[in-house]
Amino acid sequence: MNIRNAEPHDVPAILDLYNRAVRETTAAWTTREETLDDRLTWFEARKSQGLPVIVAVGSDDEVLGFASYGPFRPKEGYRLTAEHTIYVDPEVQKQGIGRGLLARLLEIAGVHGIHVLVGVVDSDNKASIALHEKLGFEKTGHMPQVGTKFGRWLNLVFLTKVLSPMEPPER
Repeated sequence: MNIRNAEPHDVPAILDLYNRAVRETTAAWTTREETLDDRLTWFEARKSQGLPVIVAVGSDDEVLGFASYGPFRPKEGYRLTAEHTIYVDPEVQKQGIGRGLLARLLEIAGVHGIHVLVGVVDSDNKASIALHEKLGFEKTGHMPQVGTKFGRWLNLVFLTKVLSPMEPPER
């Protein structure tokens, strides 16, 4: 497995992974699948804002998973906090791909001055919660029944990691 910056030719595979999660899991709390135009717009917006989109690829350069982060909240007071997302092909889960993607996001975030990285996970996704905890994230919030999908209530877990100690900015 290799982790690299995503390129425009990776977007259809990223779209397939995302839409599969929409259809089959509670990783994305929506039932609306995206179009290729939607995902290209997302990709270009991330790139134009200097935000990372990375992919894990196999020996044939096939996309096995992707990850990114973006603003946690729109107000400037949150500018040093980012929320990340990770999707891994179910056929290759539990092979270290999610861990590799998250570890690389942590490196990128640190270099770009992000102070806190936040993961927002369905409480039933024990594997994702365990992955975050192994990489030093702490459960910092639990919101019961704030979402619904597949005819059931969903609980949200916030996992956060302070990347580096720093003094708060003046503004």
